Amino acid sequence: MLECLERGYWEAGGWGTGGDWKREGGLRGGTGAEGRAIAKPLSAPRNRLEGKVLETVGVFEAPKQHGKYETGQLFLHSVFGYRGIVLFPWQARLYDRDVASPVTEKSENVAGHGSKEVKGKTHTYYQVLIDARDCPHISQRSQTEAVTFLANHDDSRALYAIPGLDYVSHEDILPYSSTDQVPIQHELFERFLMYDQTKVPPFVARDTLCAWQEKNHPWLELSDVHRETTENIRVTVIPFYMGMREAQNSHVYWWRYCIRLENLDSEVVQLRERHWRIFSLSGTLETVRGRGVVGREPVLSKEQPAFQYSSHVSLQASSGHMWGTFRFERPDGSHFDVRIPPFSLESNKDEKTPPSGLHW
Repeated sequence: MLECLERGYWEAGGWGTGGDWKREGGLRGGTGAEGRAIAKPLSAPRNRLEGKVLETVGVFEAPKQHGKYETGQLFLHSVFGYRGIVLFPWQARLYDRDVASPVTEKSENVAGHGSKEVKGKTHTYYQVLIDARDCPHISQRSQTEAVTFLANHDDSRALYAIPGLDYVSHEDILPYSSTDQVPIQHELFERFLMYDQTKVPPFVARDTLCAWQEKNHPWLELSDVHRETTENIRVTVIPFYMGMREAQNSHVYWWRYCIRLENLDSEVVQLRERHWRIFSLSGTLETVRGRGVVGREPVLSKEQPAFQYSSHVSLQASSGHMWGTFRFERPDGSHFDVRIPPFSLESNKDEKTPPSGLHW
């Protein structure tokens, strides 16, 4: 039996300002921002910043056009506006259907979904910690508990999350520096990192972080990223294998998947429906339809162009495929469908027991 579990979350704007800080003064994407001080309101409802006290966060650095950011790099998320710190990088394969090779056209894939031949290219993502002070401001647009694991006990459906852990693409990093020895508030910050003023950046990995990364690598690893744009709505999907559990004398394989919706146009649109097709290697094909996603029907506007959420799927087979569409509504009441790029659900052949805790 196939199950597709939606798990609620996301929407935000960076410290209650609707993300305006990243659209003023040429800061969006970090261009021209290096050397400028970053300030955030201590308390500021959206559009009511007058008379508010600002707190200095740090100084912008030039974004890296080449190479990777190091462990300990402080940053602002260019889309969701939160403060964070890099733990370590992942090298992913990005399958971007917007730049698919025009030479080959696949008529059908194994799941029966007509598609273009897409070649993956290497792309860097980062495992990061989110500053706990910013979580309340981004919780409507971006999950702060998106990284989940299978619990290691009899309930095969039980999940647990590590709050404030995220995956961030290289181009979403707006690097900055700070003189604060504890610039990020997160319960794992001082357990994973320590201050060393002789290093650049001055936060280095503790042995605890290295051990945690090694022991949990199979359940943290980001390997494939899928992206496709339809009518200026870009959909990015990242699947993660979570492990296998036994239930009612059968094996149940679990995956989580993270989806980001981005409005690349100025027209306001609202997500109304989702339509999934889930193919299992065992030969079953399931259709899942429903209103919105994770209990929400997010509006994507010029001020808040992105929405991100995570969900889960389980199969009674070691692999499968998913694809589908999101239906959006325009201000005039008309609708249009946005393609969800097809992606594979693959399990680890040399599977070990999924984590039952943080495994220090």
